[in-house]
Amino acid sequence: MGTRIVRRITTVTREFIVMILHCVGHLPIHHIRRFFYRIAGMQIGEGTSIHTGLKLYNPAGIKIGKDTIIGEDAVLDGRGQLFIGNHVAFATGVMIYNSQHDIRDPQFAATTQPVHIDDYVFVGPRAIILPGVHLGKGAVVGAGAVVTKDVPPGVVVGGVPAVPIGDRPLQHYSYKLGRAAWFR
Repeated sequence: MGTRIVRRITTVTREFIVMILHCVGHLPIHHIRRFFYRIAGMQIGEGTSIHTGLKLYNPAGIKIGKDTIIGEDAVLDGRGQLFIGNHVAFATGVMIYNSQHDIRDPQFAATTQPVHIDDYVFVGPRAIILPGVHLGKGAVVGAGAVVTKDVPPGVVVGGVPAVPIGDRPLQHYSYKLGRAAWFR
């Protein structure tokens, strides 16, 4: 009985922290949001910008590289570890999940798998990345795509489920994504 009470208190505390961070996601100044996300355990690289409306789960399981932009209203899931590289661009409404329920399990148990996003990846608006996916360097995910499998470097995917629809012509990447939008 005592173990159940401790687990319940721990769960409620985590839910409360996540709720506070969801509210922080609407503060109008980028530097303040980033400060609170770091306090909560997110690792955020230099020059990275996280725009308003972020929803997240287990911030301590999220690591973001440098010069990356996370667009408005994104969902980042750190329950199963989320690694986002350098110079990555997420458009508005991107959702990345690394925890889900096993529909074949009689107890509907939760399962987690890490998600890895390499450098110079672009993820279009409203795209969804599911648990266990690895997006290779320079990959592009089209708007509204649902990515259920790994995407090789430089490949463009789109659709539901996402399938290859092209290749990115670049062989070497060196661009910078620009400065943080302070009030975005």
